[in-house]
Amino acid sequence: MNKMEQTRHTRTKWAVFTAATLGYGLFYVCRLSLNVVKKPIVDAGYLTETELGIIGSALFFSYAIGKFVNGFLADRVNVRYLMAGGLLVAALVNFILGFAVPFWAFVILWAVNGWAQSVGGPCSVIALNRWFDSRQRGTVYGFWSASHNIGEAVTFIVTSFVVGWLGWQWGFMSAACLGAVGVALIFAFLKPSPEGYAPAAESVADGKGSSVNGRQLEVLKTPMIWALALASGFMYISRYAVNSWGVYYFAADKGYDLVSAGSLISVSSVFGIVGTVFSGLISDKFFNSDRNLPACLFSLLNLVSLALFLFGPSGCHTLDVVAMVLFGISVGVLICFLGGLMAVDIAPEGATGAALGIIGVSSYMAAGLQDIVSGFLIESRKTVIDGVTVYDFSAMRLFWLGAACMSLLLLLLILVAARRKRKTQSL
Repeated sequence: MNKMEQTRHTRTKWAVFTAATLGYGLFYVCRLSLNVVKKPIVDAGYLTETELGIIGSALFFSYAIGKFVNGFLADRVNVRYLMAGGLLVAALVNFILGFAVPFWAFVILWAVNGWAQSVGGPCSVIALNRWFDSRQRGTVYGFWSASHNIGEAVTFIVTSFVVGWLGWQWGFMSAACLGAVGVALIFAFLKPSPEGYAPAAESVADGKGSSVNGRQLEVLKTPMIWALALASGFMYISRYAVNSWGVYYFAADKGYDLVSAGSLISVSSVFGIVGTVFSGLISDKFFNSDRNLPACLFSLLNLVSLALFLFGPSGCHTLDVVAMVLFGISVGVLICFLGGLMAVDIAPEGATGAALGIIGVSSYMAAGLQDIVSGFLIESRKTVIDGVTVYDFSAMRLFWLGAACMSLLLLLLILVAARRKRKTQSL
């Protein structure tokens, strides 16, 4: 490759990185638009909290299944077209929801959105793996992982402003417009693979008679994988509780207006970028590449931040900001550890995909159940006194904090089991 070709290759691969990162961030804008408009929708009498919980869970359930199916599909098709097509569908769903539709149609459309959302991650990772070698891949993965925080920040700042100014319908419309920008970006710059790229032939065995099927079966028989999947599931309950209902809670319990509530939640998204980007560096530099102990520490930080968020006094804006900063950093680290790095450490070589699949399904099924339970607990415990709606969030608080506690306990069990295994191997 001559100097001119090398320069062109370098420019193209960073354009691919930019398109994958910003494009996937805009997937999140089309996913989180509902979270901003929940309070205005309830106040308008369009839907109830329980109905919103069911709608939110429909996305998570279809997303969980789609992660499996579309992951296999992405290996076999042009990822530029698949990723752009998925975002186009998500944008169209948001556009349609800018008009009032019946509850049942809302559920179906939001489930379609979940399925479309599930193509973004696999397509991005496949493109990045083809363009970046192993020496750059870890750093690039860390920065790309921050794309969901970018999407969250844009949603909770821009969409909240639009909804506060023009009404809840325009929350969906603005998300659709931003999604269309993402579609154009992906079409223009996400080149699926370098010229002359040919994937290496994958061996069905590793020379020791251990087939891919055998290694994947070994994953299914590994208790630490299931413990990690459960820990991730409980963490996703607290993560998406704040993402899905945080704006609603700040507005209903602490008296913030919609724009201020959205801005507070956006703080967690912005600082989540810090946690995500530096998660690998933290474990490598300060914990000798051990993810188990820092995962426990950041899980404890996650629990503390939730307690500050849920039990902090009304009117204490500084404390709410601190809670969101700590929550964002802790969740950013935990997403990378529980959903990726720890699974790679535990799973047999050549079967990390199976481990990630188990953890992904557990995480998003839990997130879906969270939406149903949170919506029910909020609606069932609110009363109207003299025309004023009074909320009792006590049960919801216990549910969210209990999930964070369970995640921490499971991570502590994994830490103890890993140290015992290491001690046994050293004897």
